[in-house]
Parts: sequence; structure tokens; C-alpha cells
Amino acid sequence: MIKFIILFHQPDDVNAFENVYQDFLALIERMPNILRRQVVHVTGSPQGVPQYYRILEVYFDDITKQQEAMMSPIGQEAGKELGRLPQGAVELLFADVYEEDGGSTPESISNETPTDNEDA
Repeated sequence: MIKFIILFHQPDDVNAFENVYQDFLALIERMPNILRRQVVHVTGSPQGVPQYYRILEVYFDDITKQQEAMMSPIGQEAGKELGRLPQGAVELLFADVYEEDGGSTPESISNETPTDNEDA
């Protein structure tokens, strides 16, 4: 699975950002081949003021499907919409996603401590 990650930095003008973002998101939602999208609104950071305001993650089956989506007319229009944001306002990343089956560390079967003098 491939993930397209869009990191939006803290905007100077939240209203202007939201206008561009909503137009961008409407285009993303119409792009072909999307398995799912996930919007994250950053609420804080242990280091103080977070550098990111919002994160958008868009998932695709594979790199071919992702490239088809981005090269589609709607994908190209979405890219132009991002260009309305100030320079440096956004970071774009591609990532492979590896899903793991859930699991846990097994608990000890016995709480007994082995002894040196056990009879066989």
C-alpha cells in the first residue's frame, strides 16, 4: 500500500488557509484510485507549539494507482490548488505502508522459578 502524505504548516491566516484547503480536499475526494483518506488536525506537541496544523494522508493500492491518480486531470487540478498556499506552507511525502497483524508479547506461562534439584 502507498500513502501520499501532505503536511500543512501552521498558517499565518487560518481563514485563507481553510478556503484553499477545502477546495483542495474537494478535489482530492474526486481523484481516482483512492482507497481511503485520513485527515488529522494537530492539537499540540510535547515540544510546545507544533510546526504542523493539519496532515492529510491519502492511501492507494500501489505506486501505479497513486501515479495514475496524481496525473489525472483532477489530480493535476489539486496540485495547482496547493500552489495557492504560500511557499513553504506544505510538505509532500510518499511512503510505503506495511500492515502488520496484531500481536502481543505472550505472558509467562508459569510464575515458578526453576530449581537445580528437580527430580526427573
